[in-house]
Amino acid sequence: MVDADEVFGAQEIKLRKFSDVAGVFRMKDREPMRKVLEDFETKFPQLFVSVYLGAFEDLNSLRQYGFWMLNRTHYVDVDPQRPNSTGILILVDVNAKSASITFGYALMPYLDEDSTFEALSAGHPFFLQGDYLKALGAVIEKLQAPLIKGWRRVRKDPIKVLGRRGQTLKGSGSVKEKIDTSELLGGNEGEVAG
Repeated sequence: MVDADEVFGAQEIKLRKFSDVAGVFRMKDREPMRKVLEDFETKFPQLFVSVYLGAFEDLNSLRQYGFWMLNRTHYVDVDPQRPNSTGILILVDVNAKSASITFGYALMPYLDEDSTFEALSAGHPFFLQGDYLKALGAVIEKLQAPLIKGWRRVRKDPIKVLGRRGQTLKGSGSVKEKIDTSELLGGNEGEVAG
């Protein structure tokens, strides 16, 4: 984080989950995009997805910027019960025609480089056509399967799966009890520490 702060600054930024700074979304597509984000949160109540579309001039690393942005952004329209460690940022550079996905530490047992690449690949044809609503919808839809699959792996063997990623379960009580009483991706009883 220190390296990213040296490049981009250490100040907190305030954004909404959907930020079209590049101005590529048509007005009629803005509300459906917000609906896609809300639908994701309905399915995964502890998580959130944010989308940032920018037209960057001299950005050396979209990936580094995404890491910095997810860590330094205060999302004004995200419930405080959902920390950025449970967030997924889809960052699109419309000038470079590139996109990246950054996810919080709490999602490490569920997502990885392969699953995020596959998600971006699902949106690729629509990105090429300039249909950002369909592209982002396809990316978000494709992210859901590895989240559910990862949750099932954690449910079967939480100590092994979470331990592999250097994480543990919060609170007291048996691990099995926490997993059995939790909602999808943790619930209050089995939240992943990040």
